[in-house]
Amino acid sequence: MAPAPVEIADPLGPPHVGDQVKQPAFDRGEPVAPRVGAAQPAWEQPDRHADPGPVSERISGLRLVGRGAQRFHLRPKLRLDRGQETLLRHDQRVAEVPVVKSGDHHRQVRQIGDRAVGVEQLVGPQGNTGMPPSADDLPGRTPPREKPQRGTRRRSPGKQPGAPGSHLAWSEDPDETAGHFPAGTCECGAALAEASDLGVASSHQQVEIPLASARVIQHDLHEAACGCGRVHLAAAPAGTGAAGTVTCGVALQALCVYLMAAHHIPVHRCTQLIEDPTGARPSPGFVHAMIARAAAAVAGANKLIRALIILSHVVCADETTIRAGPGPRSRKRYLMVACTRLLTCYFLGDRDTEMFKAFVFPDMDGAVVVHDRYQVYEKFPGLIHQLCTQHLIRDCEDAAQTYPGGHWPVQVREALQGLIHAANTARDQGLPAVPADIAAPFIHAFQHGVILGLSQVPRRQGRKQLKQHPVRLGQCGHRLRREDRTGGGNRALLEALRDRHDDILRFAHDLRIPPTSNNAERDLRRAKTQQKISERLRSEQVTRNRYAIRGYISTAGKHGAGILTALRDALAGNPWMPPIPGLP
Repeated sequence: MAPAPVEIADPLGPPHVGDQVKQPAFDRGEPVAPRVGAAQPAWEQPDRHADPGPVSERISGLRLVGRGAQRFHLRPKLRLDRGQETLLRHDQRVAEVPVVKSGDHHRQVRQIGDRAVGVEQLVGPQGNTGMPPSADDLPGRTPPREKPQRGTRRRSPGKQPGAPGSHLAWSEDPDETAGHFPAGTCECGAALAEASDLGVASSHQQVEIPLASARVIQHDLHEAACGCGRVHLAAAPAGTGAAGTVTCGVALQALCVYLMAAHHIPVHRCTQLIEDPTGARPSPGFVHAMIARAAAAVAGANKLIRALIILSHVVCADETTIRAGPGPRSRKRYLMVACTRLLTCYFLGDRDTEMFKAFVFPDMDGAVVVHDRYQVYEKFPGLIHQLCTQHLIRDCEDAAQTYPGGHWPVQVREALQGLIHAANTARDQGLPAVPADIAAPFIHAFQHGVILGLSQVPRRQGRKQLKQHPVRLGQCGHRLRREDRTGGGNRALLEALRDRHDDILRFAHDLRIPPTSNNAERDLRRAKTQQKISERLRSEQVTRNRYAIRGYISTAGKHGAGILTALRDALAGNPWMPPIPGLP
């Protein structure tokens, strides 16, 4: 006897809408969720171990299995012939889905992995993309991987062994001495003010600053008559205006310039910072005008600084782009710096070769310039080059991530790092060069690492090779084409390491030459800070004035002079001047 027809209900709702039969959820391609909190009889629970077979063969059973092992609760509402027709259509649709073989699946996975590696090489390996660390937490970016530490012990936080420390030393000649005596009454009832003094029992010293408040000082200029009948008028102090007017003093002017030029405080915030501790509030127009006045006051000192840099034996140079002057966001200028351990000179110009020619380089015949392999430096034949090894180390780290199995990037990088450490040690000992027996193993490892890399990274056929010193090969902030990063770029790096061997290792034979251009990069770091705060300096002339002041106070600070004092003296007409070597 044939079984009675059974009706099947859609688990997502009632099967009937009026007189029409609602299409089951699985037939619409929608996910079917199990009931929540509903008790299921044993006959409704699916058998997880039995093979259900095709849907068309199990139509008459109590549990129907379709695509994705969906379960349907049985209710006596829909006749079997209608449900049977719907399930057969679904079974036919499932049968039309192409079956992916295991080999094809693995092949597709490998292709996706290869594409991911290509994308990573195109945008730059994580941790060496040229993006500043402040961009690591931007939306959509993954923080870079932690770099492995050298050795087995991780570096502890705080001051490291051997680093110079600082403390508040006891002063044998304090500026002020304040005596403190017991106050109140003794247990016996006598006043301690009448007790006999037994001398100092203990002493304490504090470094304190006075709470300064602005004072209005009136300068009265007297006249004096000489016996001969001539009348003489006293000279007005520096910084005073015309008779009967009120001006800000030289110290207040120096503080305004110091906040704007040394710490990049915007004009309105500068006025607020001065008003809070002192009570004086100069106008924003006056504060902004101090930039031009201070630049004119330090012009003579900057001329001497530029001349001393031209006469220097070794100079570190670097350049960066900044937004200065009117125009769109994409319009930028080059800010260049030439510096030594004691001197700093800035120059602002267009992004072309003429800007380099207008700076100090044409006059520096025979000088050593430490730079980052920017090709424009090669256009001055009188220069001797020292390529920044820190940039080369970063390029080797990029190559190591492009070629994970390659040994040459690690060997070249560790050879350079070891030679730098040997140079610093020899310099601390007062030696003129790294001893030959110490430098030889590192130079040998460097040379053979380059030879190994040239044998493993072939030249690209059918494509013009990059020059041995491209504009910037893989350095921070400059992207390469994918073919350059994955092949041609690293080949060009290896050829530069081979052909410019002397320009890379020059620092090991003359310890007056630093191995990196870090000094120049530190002097340019302030420009990026300024750009983050103000976005764009609207006037090119104001920008030149700012960096004229910046070069002056940087040089004064490198000589140990007080920056505020140097600014005050310059505004008073007596600027600080750097000492000329060889003169008493």
